[in-house]
Amino acid sequence: MTTLFPKAACSVLTLALAAALAAPAMAADVAAKPSTKASTKSAAATKTEAKRAAKPYTIEQFMATTSIRGASFSQDERRILFSSNATGIFNVYSISVDGGEPVTLTSSTVDSHYAVGYFRNDDRVLFTRDQGGNENFHLIVRELDGTERDLTPGEKVKADFTGWAADGNAFYVSTNERDPRFIDVYRYDAKTYARTLVYKNENGMAVFNVSGDGRWIALGKTNTTADSDVYLYDTQDQSTKHLTPHQGVAAFSASGFDPASKTLLLLSNEGAEFQRLLSYDLASGKTSELEKADWDIDYSSYSRDGRYRVTGVNADASLELRIVQTADGKPVTLPRLPGGELRGVSFSRTSQRMAFYLNGDRSPSNLFVYDFGTKQAKQLTRSLSKDIDPEELVEARIVRFKSFDGMVIPSVYYEPKEASPTNKVPAIVLVHGGPGGQTTRGYSAMIQYLVNHGYAVLGINNRGSSGYGKTFFTADDGKHGREPLWDCIEAKTYLASTGVIDPERIGIAGGSYGGYMTLAAMAFRPEAFKVGIDIFGVSNWLRTLESIPPYWESFRKALYLEIGDPVKDKDFLIATSPLFHAKEIRKPLLVIQGKNDPRVIKPESDEIVEAVKKNGVPVEYVVFDDEGHGFSKKKNQIEANRRMLAFLDQYLKPGLKN
Repeated sequence: MTTLFPKAACSVLTLALAAALAAPAMAADVAAKPSTKASTKSAAATKTEAKRAAKPYTIEQFMATTSIRGASFSQDERRILFSSNATGIFNVYSISVDGGEPVTLTSSTVDSHYAVGYFRNDDRVLFTRDQGGNENFHLIVRELDGTERDLTPGEKVKADFTGWAADGNAFYVSTNERDPRFIDVYRYDAKTYARTLVYKNENGMAVFNVSGDGRWIALGKTNTTADSDVYLYDTQDQSTKHLTPHQGVAAFSASGFDPASKTLLLLSNEGAEFQRLLSYDLASGKTSELEKADWDIDYSSYSRDGRYRVTGVNADASLELRIVQTADGKPVTLPRLPGGELRGVSFSRTSQRMAFYLNGDRSPSNLFVYDFGTKQAKQLTRSLSKDIDPEELVEARIVRFKSFDGMVIPSVYYEPKEASPTNKVPAIVLVHGGPGGQTTRGYSAMIQYLVNHGYAVLGINNRGSSGYGKTFFTADDGKHGREPLWDCIEAKTYLASTGVIDPERIGIAGGSYGGYMTLAAMAFRPEAFKVGIDIFGVSNWLRTLESIPPYWESFRKALYLEIGDPVKDKDFLIATSPLFHAKEIRKPLLVIQGKNDPRVIKPESDEIVEAVKKNGVPVEYVVFDDEGHGFSKKKNQIEANRRMLAFLDQYLKPGLKN
């Protein structure tokens, strides 16, 4: 789902808009490499073919594609647990490493269920679910007889699985049940579910990880959206140690403990533009550099037996995966598979097998299993709708343009097959969530659906986006509604420069913070875009900042520094809130909202719709009663996408010269 305020959440919540309408997905999608198939066709024939429109597909055909996520091996290493929306809503399934049909473990028709993992010593299963998208996730155990037990009951409780004890006899759960503002950590006995409070959070710390031996808990403190620290809590003597004292602006976070509970992996951009990987020795207290790249290292983690370490690098809007043998640091040769790149790696208990996903611009995630003994990879799922030919879809390409002040803006661009200088097409500037999110490459049913029906899509990474260095990331601080918006305006110039876009037929769309940017464009630069599509976007910063969920207390201060303080900066927030300038909006607007959204509450959309209607402007409003901040049910994804295309066809395409 698309997120609001991922910057302030220590990069935990960075996702793209595509997930909101296509399906909830992993935080970062990897890029497919363009096909290198040899061609014997003449240049003239190739040029003619390039102008051919793609075979059109309906939204039902696109949504017949299955979204899958997560991978956890059973204790015998013969089955893999995952989540799938094959029935129209996410449920939990198990599949054999030999292939075959998945076995259904949950059968919800109301709320999505997301797999956490098998128990370490038997076939019980942990999964999570919320209620209608309210994000109050509970941790549920599926017993061996198929019955279910809620381990974290309570209407307003928000809980999360935090990790396993090394021997599998206990696991850790974080929950805000004691104080809705703060996240505590409990140790649960894996047999009896008896629990013990091991960390009482009274300082608004974020909880990162618990060591396998249960002694250490890695905590995070957000100072600003670009500056943060890591602390280490010792459960034996209840002491807390500050691991990352520093000067200047630097972000620190914890990526996880090693299986032996001897080291803690840290991520930091101190003294640099990009995050590198550090290792903190728990015994000596010494920190050393373990790995770096030319881009941000997003995460690093160990296999369960410690034999391998896998690292994800955010390389120019794609996820580059690295796996090394910990004994000698030598890289592991990954299987070379066509149509995408690897992501979501998970190892079996003895590291005999590795599960992973393959994802590309024209191919949704498919689950594979790799056997280190035979060096063979086996595909376990086929996610793309059987009605869709991937050759009719388009590859994205990374483009850059200079904004009004010379700052270079990276973007992900999708162009319809029929676009040409003699057949110019309309375009959408698509703004990601955040602030501080990132548009990445990878499969998006929503984007491919729009491109398939003749719309170019430019997924802009305006200033303030993550993934492009510390300076770029902080370039929007205190400037929302201004410079980042002006980047979106400049995107029109780039699109026109392609020679295949009609400069008079460019719209803007986005979800969450991207929805705010859409409304800001319509209100503050009403002449710029032909139409706007706002998906659960902020219209009134004062109300949004005052109504954020209580469990965001750990980064409330940083959020106020980034966006504005509702008390101290009231005038500025009014000046940058589209609701107070709605009289300026005079272009067609589509607004889509989940009724149960805890981040951007429904009144944000209700009031902007009411205000714009008074201008005599065409306004369409879609509300889903069973969704929150992102749409997880296929029936709602279908309706949202169908309404978007119909809206664009009515207000953006008319008058286009073909």
